[in-house]
Amino acid sequence: MITIEQMTKVYTMGEIEVHALRGVNLTINSGEFIAIMGPSGSGKSTLMNMIGCLDTPTSGRYGLDGIEVASLNDNDLSAVRARKLGFVFQQYMLLPRQTALANVEMPMLYRGIEAKERARRAQVALELVGMGNRLDHRPNELSGGQQQRVAIARALAGSPSVILADEPTGALDSTTSEEIMHMLQQLNREQKLTIIIVTHESDIAAYADRIVTIRDGVVTTDRKNEVPHV
Repeated sequence: MITIEQMTKVYTMGEIEVHALRGVNLTINSGEFIAIMGPSGSGKSTLMNMIGCLDTPTSGRYGLDGIEVASLNDNDLSAVRARKLGFVFQQYMLLPRQTALANVEMPMLYRGIEAKERARRAQVALELVGMGNRLDHRPNELSGGQQQRVAIARALAGSPSVILADEPTGALDSTTSEEIMHMLQQLNREQKLTIIIVTHESDIAAYADRIVTIRDGVVTTDRKNEVPHV
C-alpha cells in the first residue's frame, strides 16, 4: 500500500536549513493499523504530511497504492488525496450550520458525485460509526466524541485506501478517547481499512497492531504490537 524509501524533507528558513526528515524508510501493507509516535519536533507530523500528499519530499521515493507520489504536481496531489486518502484531525473541522449528513457529504460534492449517491454514502458511513440516529443534528447538538465520529464518517464516505488520523483523540477526555480508538480498531478489523494514526501518547498507540517511533527525522523503532489494547 505505502512504500517510502530514503525520504528527506528540508525546510529553508532564511539562511537556516531545518532537516525535518533524514532518510525515512517505511513500508505499510494494506489493512494494517499503524501508530506513528514521537515527541514534538521529531518529524512525525512532517511524515504524516508526506503520506497525506499535503507536501512533497526533498528527496526519496513515495509509492501509494501503485502511484509514484514524490514527482506529482499540486493538481495531481490534490486528485490523489481526494481518491485515496481520508483525513481525521484533532479538531473536528465540521461546518457549524450543516447537519452531520451534510458535513459527511461535503467532500463528495467537490468530487462531482451526484446528490443521491452522496446522501447514500454519507448515511452508510454515519451508521458505520454509530451515528445513524444523528443524521440531522448540527455540531452544536453533538458531544465532542460524536463530532469526531462524524469527522471519521466524513473520511470514510469517499471509500479511501488509507485513513490518516492526526492526534484524533487530542481534544477528547480519556473515556471518549477510548471509545474513538475502539471504533477505529473495529473499522480496521471489520472493514479491512488501512489506518495510520499519529500520536505522542503511548496509551493511544497501544491500540495499533504496529508502532513506529520517529525521532530527529529518522525511524528509531518499528515493532509489532503483540497485544493491542482492546
